[in-house]
Amino acid sequence: MKNEIKNYARKEKKVKKVKFEIYGEEMLQKEVKLSGNSGRVYLPPDWVGKNVKIIRID
Repeated sequence: MKNEIKNYARKEKKVKKVKFEIYGEEMLQKEVKLSGNSGRVYLPPDWVGKNVKIIRID
């Protein structure tokens, strides 16, 4: 089973990057931290209740 997973990972194609053009108020760049079984990004408290967009860059 482990060999199948490793072989699958090798066969995955590299995803091409795409360009996004976004208009907004502020921008932050942060690293996603592990939080249980998912990831978490902490944002400033004054952003609570605001709409945000998250773009993975790597």
